[in-house]
Amino acid sequence: MILYPAIDLKDGNCVRLLKGEMDAATVFSDDPAAQALAFQNAGAQWVHLVDLNGAFAGEPVNGGAVDAILAALNVPAQLGGGIRDMATIESWLSKGLARVILGTVAVENPNLVRDAAKAFPGQIAVGLDAREGRVATRGWAEETDLQVTDLARKFEDAGIAAIIYTDINRDGAMAGPNIPATEALARAVDVPVIASGGVSSMDDLRALQATKVISGAISGRALYDGAIDLGEALAMLDNKAQLR
Repeated sequence: MILYPAIDLKDGNCVRLLKGEMDAATVFSDDPAAQALAFQNAGAQWVHLVDLNGAFAGEPVNGGAVDAILAALNVPAQLGGGIRDMATIESWLSKGLARVILGTVAVENPNLVRDAAKAFPGQIAVGLDAREGRVATRGWAEETDLQVTDLARKFEDAGIAAIIYTDINRDGAMAGPNIPATEALARAVDVPVIASGGVSSMDDLRALQATKVISGAISGRALYDGAIDLGEALAMLDNKAQLR
């Protein structure tokens, strides 16, 4: 299981939100590139990036910060937030991102996901963010009646690299991930599933790994607060950095 340290970008800073609320942002660093480099130096195999402003705006906003991060890193990075057309996908991948995460468009324009996965094999992930099992879009500001598993199954044959499942009510709350829901999704679809939201302790990581079906876990606040030591966690999970 791969551990993805997270950098959430708001107004050029590295922040964490509480349950997806932009007004409940805590700034952890005003130098996201330095933070990304620190994660790499600790042994991270991947870095997970989110353009929070972009998720609400529907287009990239923190491009300068992402460019600086990519210039600093030698390990692959994935990015979500505000990526809603093929031109944006192509632009980000051409700048050196290893993978882009499509969330809102997976609901609103699923054919774009399919076309992108065909055009960029192994570089397209789908981000499914949910409250009480129902998918939310547009920076979690809008809720749908779609069930996570039903939507995920629509992309099983599309050739996507992964599904990133976030339980919004757990995100940033240090309350532990929704392991039953994440495991159920991972068993229901033939696509690697990455857990996100509430991963806040070494025990959480052990429990996720123990399912044997969850391929990765994203953690942010717990790393910044010191609840998880990245080096120890990577050693426990036996992650090996794959320099590109």
